[in-house]
Amino acid sequence: MSDSATVEGGTGPQASSELVGVLAMVLASAAFGTSGVLVKLIGAEVEISALALAFWRDITTFTVLLTGLAIFRRRWLRIRRADLRWLVGLGASLGIFHVFWNLAVFINGAAVATVQQAAMPAIVTIVAWFLWRESLTWHKIVAILLTFTGTVLVSGLDVLGQVQLSAGGLLVGLGVPISYASWTLFGKKVRETYNPLTALTYGFGVAALILLPFQAFTPQPWPVPGQTLTWFAALIMLSTILPFASYTFALGRLPASVASILAMSEIAFVAVYAYFLLGERLTPSQVLGAGLVIGGVLLLSWRRRRRVGVAGLQRQA
Repeated sequence: MSDSATVEGGTGPQASSELVGVLAMVLASAAFGTSGVLVKLIGAEVEISALALAFWRDITTFTVLLTGLAIFRRRWLRIRRADLRWLVGLGASLGIFHVFWNLAVFINGAAVATVQQAAMPAIVTIVAWFLWRESLTWHKIVAILLTFTGTVLVSGLDVLGQVQLSAGGLLVGLGVPISYASWTLFGKKVRETYNPLTALTYGFGVAALILLPFQAFTPQPWPVPGQTLTWFAALIMLSTILPFASYTFALGRLPASVASILAMSEIAFVAVYAYFLLGERLTPSQVLGAGLVIGGVLLLSWRRRRRVGVAGLQRQA
């Protein structure tokens, strides 16, 4: 493996780079939030299942990344055989997450699936504490509670109150945060050695392979209108490559637990986009929920900024 495919800085992010990681996570969340808008625009013009869209999204992203690296950074495609298991784990968990997410939306509805996904930071925080001894502090716990409560409110209490989950729905819903947490943890491991684009190229390749068998059981869109291709291109570049690259980049500079909590700011961005771009009205409880999510993110960001400041003063002393 060439040195160009390794993470600058070697052993891990310095305290002064953590703010860059926080900003990268916010950028990733803002870009992730556009996905729902673009998916709705695509669905309005062409009949396509969630499984088919997930597959074409993954295989197209893989093709774009592979082509780009093959032309401009061929050395970044070199990996060590010993690391292949981590890259396969990253891609498999990403593909499995897409399957669980789509099933959760089909069985439980989008609102409930979003709430189930919001359990991800708690899983990542506990596993990261167990595996890597990441600190389990009060502000992380409070931030998790704030973002989870905010997600419930944004998703809509009236909708959640009308849902009766089956045993299958509960099991599928449990798979959503676990698979989301898995790809975050594998991404953290991979970022110890490889840059974001290397990790994502192999990750999306494996994810596409995971979704490929499902395509035989779901209708494929054809023909595809030109306008739909425009929305799909935006989905690939703006809602997939940009946020996943930013997210994976941040994993190299932040603890996995912190990154997963900051990722929940996507909920607030989704609410704002839905209001301004789709004309969806926000209830007072949804506005409060978005505020709680932002509050949890700001609490975590403020604590890390304060830590960076103290570390800087100590170095100057």
